[in-house]
Amino acid sequence: MATKRKPNIPNKPNISEMRKVEPVVVPKAAPSRSNIRSRQAEPKGIGFLFDKRNYLLMVIGVVLIIIGFIVMAGGGSKDPKVFNEAIFDTQRLTIAPILVLLGFAVEVVAIMLKPKQTVEA
Repeated sequence: MATKRKPNIPNKPNISEMRKVEPVVVPKAAPSRSNIRSRQAEPKGIGFLFDKRNYLLMVIGVVLIIIGFIVMAGGGSKDPKVFNEAIFDTQRLTIAPILVLLGFAVEVVAIMLKPKQTVEA
């Protein structure tokens, strides 16, 4: 006859046998010198995020993108049954995408360009 096996469960310790552990207190880290320097380097006055030069470059980039899309548009014919080969023109396939990509590149430069620091005396 088969004997019943007991499950392999460890006995639970009594509450009185358990050790009491004190909570661990972690001290606050002192602010590093880099944080202190960056706080002092911040400008005191409230101003714009970008300089006049940055905004001018952004406007130029948007204008280039708009001109590129305008140059890319068109090429249709008045009669839908007639094929117009103007859609394969160099202006639409080469020049317009270059203008659009150039506009996006100018936008990236305008955003990444660091504004000039003004010296306060």
